[in-house]
Amino acid sequence: MLVDTHCHIHEADFPLPIDEVLSRAKESAVEKLICVGTSEESSRAAIAFAEAHAHNWASIGVHPHDTKDGYGEIAKLAGSSDKIIAVGEIGLDYFYTHSPKELQIQALEDQIKVALAHDLPIIFHVREAFDDFWPIFEKYPGIRGVLHSFTDTKENLEKALSKGLYIGVNGISTFTKDEAQKEVFDSIPLNRLLFETDAPFLTPAPFRGKVNEPAFVRNIAEYHANRRDISIEEIASATTANTQTLFAI
Repeated sequence: MLVDTHCHIHEADFPLPIDEVLSRAKESAVEKLICVGTSEESSRAAIAFAEAHAHNWASIGVHPHDTKDGYGEIAKLAGSSDKIIAVGEIGLDYFYTHSPKELQIQALEDQIKVALAHDLPIIFHVREAFDDFWPIFEKYPGIRGVLHSFTDTKENLEKALSKGLYIGVNGISTFTKDEAQKEVFDSIPLNRLLFETDAPFLTPAPFRGKVNEPAFVRNIAEYHANRRDISIEEIASATTANTQTLFAI
């Protein structure tokens, strides 16, 4: 069994027929999905989608890009459904400063407090902002979570691992040409690795140019099993166990 720990197929503009997408996921042994909110509206949609579809769960949060549009409803949504298994994706993004840095930081701290209050793990989005992220992280003991779509340095990987975080790996890892980045992916301990698609974005090889979907988790898993010279069964078992440990699904 495999799990897509991060997708956005619940969004109204997701371009593929949902029944077909869920069927293809099951055929590829991707049996559980986490639909991740990026705004207040998106978070509500994730909850509704998860409640309407078996083996789907929801994460609620406001992406740093969207914090300028408000995030106060996240505290109200938390605890509103047993399908909510995380807060996220939340964090800091200084590559695109669609929201002011100061607001991103305040939103991150406020949403971390929501997660801790409800004993929920956190799905973090951090891009070119680790210098500000780590001091914030260290202010709040007890955080459990994952660095979603991790593509950063070995130094930040080691820091994340030392703090008990899991590492989310997606299609980027299958098509990057950066050898240092490949080495970072290869060095993630098996007991801290999670697979995700970020569908409909970041489609893995060999499907570049197509809309991404949860079924493609299998291709990501096969790629990394080959890189590590282990079986698909071994890497699937490990990453599924990691998912169950972190998200309790």
